[in-house]
Amino acid sequence: MMVKEDEVLRIAKKLDKMVSKRKTDDALDLLKELRGMAMTLELLQSTRIGMSVNAIRKQTSDEEVILLAKSLIKSWKKLLDGTEEKSEEKKSLSLPTSSLASADSKDQSRTKKQEPPKTPTTPKITTFPPIPVTSDSVRNKCREMLIGALQLDNDYIAIGADCEHIAAQIEDCIYKEIKNTDLRYKNRVRSRISNLKDSRNPELRKNVLCGSITPEQISQMSSEEMASKELKEIREAMTKESIREHQMAKTGGTETDLFLCSNCKKKNCTYTQVQTRSADEPMTTFVLCNECGNRWKFC
Repeated sequence: MMVKEDEVLRIAKKLDKMVSKRKTDDALDLLKELRGMAMTLELLQSTRIGMSVNAIRKQTSDEEVILLAKSLIKSWKKLLDGTEEKSEEKKSLSLPTSSLASADSKDQSRTKKQEPPKTPTTPKITTFPPIPVTSDSVRNKCREMLIGALQLDNDYIAIGADCEHIAAQIEDCIYKEIKNTDLRYKNRVRSRISNLKDSRNPELRKNVLCGSITPEQISQMSSEEMASKELKEIREAMTKESIREHQMAKTGGTETDLFLCSNCKKKNCTYTQVQTRSADEPMTTFVLCNECGNRWKFC
């Protein structure tokens, strides 16, 4: 039965919505539906369903969903590997026409499914030329490291993403802006690699592979923009806490010699007490050393 692209896209959108809402209750039914579909390499590339399935695998704690997702990704990877091996066999062995004529319908249908692997090699020929080829050893090394960061997981295989092309585009955008391979250029490349390889922020790599974040965009993003949602929330909370403590220190307090500064070893301090927890909990004491400006929290 011919699988329509719309059907796969419908499931992909539902899985992505579950991941964004962090609710994967109905994921098992959708994965079972995918298991019953005769997937082709062309569908994997056009729908990027592999990324959606892998994302749901990482999001859920349901063992049955995890196992089924792994099984689907493994079978789709075999589809790619198997077709490449088949094409190599065809080059080394020439079968007689009589044997081809006697092949059953299953072999014929399998051959039809194995023909699409020719497509992954075609995009490299048609899409890579726009990226200037460079003989600069520093630039080539940076591209290799970017490729390694993009290929950290098997997501790129499931969707047929061309990591060499994407890495070359990212590096080229950085080089065009900085116009040199100096320390600033190297630091910019290193920060992209570090964030793409961050195991706590797989969404960044996924969005780059899918095209949601373009090579030009990630080449210019700051560390804060590339950070995961969790890290952004932590940084925001720490900033608010620092501002609050700074404001409290400026508004005054009570001078005392009861506290010893760990920095200058003097007891000329000012303290302020604030109710930072629930009403039945003791107040938090913030201490400022009037000698060296050292601040600390005394509970």
